[in-house]
Amino acid sequence: MTIRQVASPLDTVRPRVASPSRPTGRRTTPSPGRAFARRVWSSRTNKVCLIFLGFLVVVAAAAPWIAPYDPAHQKLASAFLPLFSDGHLLGTDQLGRDTLSRLIHATQISLVAPLIAVGFAVVTGLPLGLLAGYLGGRFDWIAGRVADALIALPALVLALAIIAIFGPGLVNAMLAVGAASAPRLFRVVRGSTINVREETYIEASKVVGCSTARTVLTHVLPNVRSPLLVQVTLMMSLALLAEAGLSFLGLGVQPPTASWGSMLRSAFDNRFQSPWMVVPPGIAIVLTILSLNMLGDGIRDAVGQERRKS
Repeated sequence: MTIRQVASPLDTVRPRVASPSRPTGRRTTPSPGRAFARRVWSSRTNKVCLIFLGFLVVVAAAAPWIAPYDPAHQKLASAFLPLFSDGHLLGTDQLGRDTLSRLIHATQISLVAPLIAVGFAVVTGLPLGLLAGYLGGRFDWIAGRVADALIALPALVLALAIIAIFGPGLVNAMLAVGAASAPRLFRVVRGSTINVREETYIEASKVVGCSTARTVLTHVLPNVRSPLLVQVTLMMSLALLAEAGLSFLGLGVQPPTASWGSMLRSAFDNRFQSPWMVVPPGIAIVLTILSLNMLGDGIRDAVGQERRKS
Protein backbone atom coordinates (compact mmCIF):
# COMPACT_ATOMS: atom_id res chain seq x y z
CA MET A 1 0.00 0.00 0.00
CA THR A 2 1.44 3.28 -1.13
CA ILE A 3 1.17 6.48 0.82
CA ARG A 4 0.46 9.56 -1.27
CA GLN A 5 2.11 12.76 -0.18
CA VAL A 6 -0.43 15.55 0.11
CA ALA A 7 0.88 18.97 -0.88
CA SER A 8 0.38 21.68 1.63
CA PRO A 9 -1.48 24.81 0.54
CA LEU A 10 1.59 26.80 1.55
CA ASP A 11 3.59 24.84 -1.02
CA THR A 12 1.26 25.54 -3.91
CA VAL A 13 0.89 29.24 -3.28
CA ARG A 14 4.17 30.94 -4.02
CA PRO A 15 4.62 34.68 -3.88
CA ARG A 16 5.36 36.36 -7.15
CA VAL A 17 8.52 38.35 -7.22
CA ALA A 18 8.28 41.46 -9.30
CA SER A 19 10.76 41.46 -12.11
CA PRO A 20 13.09 44.40 -12.24
CA SER A 21 11.81 47.20 -14.39
CA ARG A 22 13.46 47.49 -17.75
CA PRO A 23 14.29 50.81 -19.32
CA THR A 24 11.64 51.84 -21.77
CA GLY A 25 14.22 53.15 -24.20
CA ARG A 26 14.21 56.59 -25.77
CA ARG A 27 12.04 59.13 -24.05
CA THR A 28 8.95 60.21 -25.93
CA THR A 29 8.85 63.83 -24.79
CA PRO A 30 11.33 65.92 -26.81
CA SER A 31 13.43 68.59 -25.18
CA PRO A 32 12.21 72.21 -25.39
CA GLY A 33 14.93 73.05 -27.89
CA ARG A 34 14.00 70.17 -30.20
CA ALA A 35 10.31 70.96 -29.90
CA PHE A 36 10.99 74.58 -30.80
CA ALA A 37 13.13 73.55 -33.78
CA ARG A 38 10.37 71.21 -34.99
CA ARG A 39 7.81 74.00 -34.83
CA VAL A 40 10.08 76.25 -36.86
CA TRP A 41 10.82 73.52 -39.42
CA SER A 42 7.15 72.54 -39.73
CA SER A 43 6.37 75.71 -41.71
CA ARG A 44 6.93 75.47 -45.44
CA THR A 45 7.96 79.13 -45.61
CA ASN A 46 10.58 78.60 -42.92
CA LYS A 47 11.94 75.60 -44.80
CA VAL A 48 12.35 77.61 -48.00
CA CYS A 49 14.07 80.46 -46.13
CA LEU A 50 16.42 78.12 -44.28
CA ILE A 51 17.31 76.24 -47.47
CA PHE A 52 18.04 79.50 -49.29
CA LEU A 53 20.19 80.83 -46.45
CA GLY A 54 22.00 77.51 -46.26
CA PHE A 55 22.64 77.73 -49.99
CA LEU A 56 24.20 81.17 -49.48
CA VAL A 57 26.44 79.78 -46.75
CA VAL A 58 27.63 77.00 -49.07
CA VAL A 59 28.26 79.50 -51.88
CA ALA A 60 30.23 81.76 -49.55
CA ALA A 61 32.32 78.88 -48.22
CA ALA A 62 33.07 77.48 -51.69
CA ALA A 63 33.51 80.85 -53.43
CA PRO A 64 37.23 80.37 -54.31
CA TRP A 65 36.44 77.09 -56.08
CA ILE A 66 33.12 77.78 -57.81
CA ALA A 67 33.80 81.33 -59.07
CA PRO A 68 34.74 81.12 -62.77
CA TYR A 69 37.18 84.08 -62.65
CA ASP A 70 39.21 86.11 -60.23
CA PRO A 71 36.81 88.81 -58.95
CA ALA A 72 39.54 91.48 -59.14
CA HIS A 73 40.83 90.54 -62.61
CA GLN A 74 40.36 93.44 -65.05
CA LYS A 75 39.98 93.22 -68.80
CA LEU A 76 39.03 96.60 -70.27
CA ALA A 77 38.42 95.14 -73.72
CA SER A 78 35.50 93.14 -72.26
CA ALA A 79 33.87 95.98 -70.31
CA PHE A 80 30.07 96.30 -70.17
CA LEU A 81 29.29 92.90 -71.62
CA PRO A 82 25.53 92.20 -71.32
CA LEU A 83 23.86 89.36 -69.50
CA PHE A 84 24.35 85.82 -70.86
CA SER A 85 27.48 86.78 -72.79
CA ASP A 86 29.87 84.09 -73.97
CA GLY A 87 32.00 83.14 -70.97
CA HIS A 88 30.29 85.69 -68.70
CA LEU A 89 26.86 84.53 -67.60
CA LEU A 90 25.99 87.79 -65.80
CA GLY A 91 28.10 90.07 -67.97
CA THR A 92 30.96 92.30 -66.85
CA ASP A 93 31.33 95.69 -65.17
CA GLN A 94 33.05 98.88 -66.29
CA LEU A 95 36.51 97.35 -65.72
CA GLY A 96 35.75 94.07 -67.48
CA ARG A 97 35.48 92.10 -64.23
CA ASP A 98 33.16 89.09 -64.26
CA THR A 99 29.92 89.97 -62.49
CA LEU A 100 29.12 86.39 -61.47
CA SER A 101 32.51 85.93 -59.81
CA ARG A 102 32.17 89.21 -57.94
CA LEU A 103 28.64 88.29 -56.90
CA ILE A 104 29.80 84.94 -55.52
CA HIS A 105 32.71 86.43 -53.59
CA ALA A 106 30.49 89.27 -52.35
CA THR A 107 28.34 86.64 -50.62
CA GLN A 108 31.13 86.17 -48.09
CA ILE A 109 31.09 89.87 -47.15
CA SER A 110 27.30 90.04 -47.09
CA LEU A 111 27.12 87.12 -44.63
CA VAL A 112 30.12 87.98 -42.44
CA ALA A 113 29.19 91.65 -42.06
CA PRO A 114 25.82 91.04 -40.32
CA LEU A 115 27.48 88.48 -38.06
CA ILE A 116 29.99 91.11 -36.90
CA ALA A 117 27.28 93.69 -36.27
CA VAL A 118 24.84 91.34 -34.53
CA GLY A 119 27.65 89.69 -32.57
CA PHE A 120 28.77 93.06 -31.20
CA ALA A 121 25.16 93.98 -30.36
CA VAL A 122 24.63 90.67 -28.52
CA VAL A 123 27.90 90.94 -26.59
CA THR A 124 27.02 94.43 -25.37
CA GLY A 125 23.22 94.40 -25.17
CA LEU A 126 22.56 90.90 -23.82
CA PRO A 127 24.49 91.03 -20.51
CA LEU A 128 23.38 94.60 -19.78
CA GLY A 129 19.75 93.68 -20.49
CA LEU A 130 19.94 90.62 -18.25
CA LEU A 131 21.47 92.54 -15.36
CA ALA A 132 19.17 95.54 -15.72
CA GLY A 133 16.05 93.38 -15.84
CA TYR A 134 17.12 91.09 -13.00
CA LEU A 135 18.69 93.59 -10.60
CA GLY A 136 16.50 96.61 -11.28
CA GLY A 137 17.08 99.66 -9.13
CA ARG A 138 19.63 102.30 -9.97
CA PHE A 139 21.54 100.15 -12.46
CA ASP A 140 18.36 99.56 -14.42
CA TRP A 141 17.54 103.27 -14.42
CA ILE A 142 20.98 104.36 -15.63
CA ALA A 143 21.24 101.68 -18.32
CA GLY A 144 17.70 102.41 -19.48
CA ARG A 145 18.36 106.15 -19.85
CA VAL A 146 21.52 105.52 -21.85
CA ALA A 147 19.64 103.10 -24.11
CA ASP A 148 16.83 105.62 -24.60
CA ALA A 149 19.33 108.31 -25.58
CA LEU A 150 20.97 106.03 -28.15
CA ILE A 151 17.62 104.85 -29.55
CA ALA A 152 16.56 108.48 -30.02
CA LEU A 153 19.42 108.92 -32.50
CA PRO A 154 18.88 107.56 -36.02
CA ALA A 155 20.89 104.36 -36.41
CA LEU A 156 22.49 105.40 -39.70
CA VAL A 157 23.50 108.80 -38.32
CA LEU A 158 25.07 107.16 -35.27
CA ALA A 159 26.92 104.70 -37.53
CA LEU A 160 28.19 107.55 -39.72
CA ALA A 161 29.44 109.39 -36.63
CA ILE A 162 31.36 106.31 -35.43
CA ILE A 163 32.81 105.74 -38.90
CA ALA A 164 33.89 109.39 -39.03
CA ILE A 165 35.87 108.84 -35.83
CA PHE A 166 37.47 105.46 -36.59
CA GLY A 167 37.56 105.63 -40.39
CA PRO A 168 35.83 103.62 -43.16
CA GLY A 169 36.16 99.87 -43.53
CA LEU A 170 34.07 96.75 -43.11
CA VAL A 171 34.89 96.06 -39.45
CA ASN A 172 34.47 99.68 -38.36
CA ALA A 173 31.22 100.00 -40.29
CA MET A 174 29.75 96.83 -38.79
CA LEU A 175 30.86 97.72 -35.27
CA ALA A 176 29.08 101.04 -35.78
CA VAL A 177 25.92 99.24 -36.92
CA GLY A 178 26.21 96.87 -33.94
CA ALA A 179 26.56 99.80 -31.53
CA ALA A 180 23.43 101.36 -33.03
CA SER A 181 21.50 98.07 -32.70
CA ALA A 182 22.63 97.18 -29.17
CA PRO A 183 20.12 99.50 -27.36
CA ARG A 184 17.17 97.84 -29.10
CA LEU A 185 18.44 94.40 -28.15
CA PHE A 186 18.94 95.67 -24.61
CA ARG A 187 15.29 96.72 -24.39
CA VAL A 188 14.04 93.34 -25.63
CA VAL A 189 16.21 91.33 -23.22
CA ARG A 190 15.40 93.62 -20.29
CA GLY A 191 11.64 93.30 -20.82
CA SER A 192 11.82 89.52 -21.11
CA THR A 193 14.02 89.29 -17.99
CA ILE A 194 11.56 91.38 -15.94
CA ASN A 195 8.78 88.93 -16.84
CA VAL A 196 10.93 85.90 -15.95
CA ARG A 197 12.29 87.16 -12.62
CA GLU A 198 8.79 87.09 -11.07
CA GLU A 199 8.42 83.34 -11.65
CA THR A 200 8.36 80.87 -8.75
CA TYR A 201 11.48 78.98 -9.79
CA ILE A 202 13.50 82.19 -9.60
CA GLU A 203 12.40 82.70 -6.01
CA ALA A 204 13.20 79.05 -5.29
CA SER A 205 16.72 79.44 -6.65
CA LYS A 206 17.24 82.41 -4.35
CA VAL A 207 15.97 80.45 -1.36
CA VAL A 208 18.37 77.56 -1.92
CA GLY A 209 21.26 80.02 -2.05
CA CYS A 210 22.10 80.26 -5.75
CA SER A 211 24.26 83.22 -6.65
CA THR A 212 23.06 85.96 -8.96
CA ALA A 213 25.30 84.80 -11.80
CA ARG A 214 24.14 81.19 -11.49
CA THR A 215 20.47 82.19 -11.37
CA VAL A 216 20.77 84.46 -14.40
CA LEU A 217 22.74 81.97 -16.51
CA THR A 218 20.85 78.82 -15.48
CA HIS A 219 17.27 80.01 -15.11
CA VAL A 220 16.81 83.43 -16.70
CA LEU A 221 18.86 83.19 -19.90
CA PRO A 222 17.26 79.94 -21.21
CA ASN A 223 13.81 81.51 -20.82
CA VAL A 224 14.64 84.67 -22.78
CA ARG A 225 16.37 82.92 -25.67
CA SER A 226 13.21 82.67 -27.80
CA PRO A 227 12.51 86.44 -28.08
CA LEU A 228 16.26 86.96 -28.31
CA LEU A 229 16.44 84.64 -31.32
CA VAL A 230 13.59 86.52 -33.01
CA GLN A 231 15.31 89.85 -32.46
CA VAL A 232 18.67 88.54 -33.68
CA THR A 233 17.11 87.22 -36.90
CA LEU A 234 15.47 90.55 -37.65
CA MET A 235 18.67 92.42 -36.78
CA MET A 236 20.58 90.31 -39.31
CA SER A 237 18.45 91.67 -42.16
CA LEU A 238 18.82 95.24 -40.90
CA ALA A 239 22.59 94.81 -40.60
CA LEU A 240 22.79 93.42 -44.14
CA LEU A 241 20.81 96.38 -45.44
CA ALA A 242 23.01 98.79 -43.47
CA GLU A 243 26.18 97.18 -44.85
CA ALA A 244 24.87 97.51 -48.40
CA GLY A 245 23.98 101.15 -47.78
CA LEU A 246 27.34 102.01 -46.23
CA SER A 247 29.23 100.21 -49.00
CA PHE A 248 27.10 102.06 -51.54
CA LEU A 249 28.26 105.31 -49.96
CA GLY A 250 31.88 104.15 -49.96
CA LEU A 251 32.11 103.82 -46.16
CA GLY A 252 32.01 100.04 -45.95
CA VAL A 253 34.01 97.59 -48.02
CA GLN A 254 36.84 99.30 -49.87
CA PRO A 255 37.90 98.48 -53.47
CA PRO A 256 38.77 96.09 -54.95
CA THR A 257 36.88 93.88 -52.47
CA ALA A 258 33.44 93.02 -53.81
CA SER A 259 30.21 93.39 -51.86
CA TRP A 260 26.62 93.65 -52.98
CA GLY A 261 26.48 97.29 -51.90
CA SER A 262 29.65 98.27 -53.78
CA MET A 263 28.38 96.44 -56.85
CA LEU A 264 25.20 98.50 -56.67
CA ARG A 265 27.31 101.63 -56.50
CA SER A 266 29.19 100.64 -59.65
CA ALA A 267 25.90 99.86 -61.36
CA PHE A 268 24.50 103.24 -60.33
CA ASP A 269 27.53 105.11 -61.65
CA ASN A 270 27.24 103.31 -65.00
CA ARG A 271 23.47 103.05 -65.19
CA PHE A 272 23.32 104.58 -68.68
CA GLN A 273 26.04 102.38 -70.20
CA SER A 274 24.82 99.10 -68.63
CA PRO A 275 21.48 99.25 -66.81
CA TRP A 276 21.52 95.45 -66.34
CA MET A 277 24.40 95.65 -63.83
CA VAL A 278 21.97 96.52 -61.05
CA VAL A 279 19.99 93.29 -61.46
CA PRO A 280 22.27 90.59 -59.90
CA PRO A 281 23.25 92.40 -56.65
CA GLY A 282 19.79 93.91 -56.29
CA ILE A 283 18.06 90.54 -56.52
CA ALA A 284 20.59 89.00 -54.11
CA ILE A 285 19.97 91.71 -51.50
CA VAL A 286 16.19 91.54 -51.85
CA LEU A 287 16.00 87.74 -51.60
CA THR A 288 18.37 87.55 -48.62
CA ILE A 289 16.61 90.28 -46.63
CA LEU A 290 13.23 88.79 -47.49
CA SER A 291 14.36 85.34 -46.31
CA LEU A 292 15.71 86.71 -43.03
CA ASN A 293 12.54 88.73 -42.35
CA MET A 294 10.22 85.84 -43.15
CA LEU A 295 12.32 83.49 -41.03
CA GLY A 296 12.12 85.98 -38.18
CA ASP A 297 8.32 86.04 -38.52
CA GLY A 298 8.26 82.24 -38.50
CA ILE A 299 10.39 82.08 -35.36
CA ARG A 300 8.10 84.63 -33.72
CA ASP A 301 5.07 82.47 -34.54
CA ALA A 302 6.86 79.44 -33.05
CA VAL A 303 7.57 81.43 -29.90
CA GLY A 304 3.87 82.32 -29.68
CA GLN A 305 2.91 78.65 -29.95
CA GLU A 306 5.39 77.82 -27.19
CA ARG A 307 3.88 80.43 -24.86
CA ARG A 308 0.30 79.30 -25.56
CA LYS A 309 1.22 75.69 -24.74
CA SER A 310 2.96 76.71 -21.51
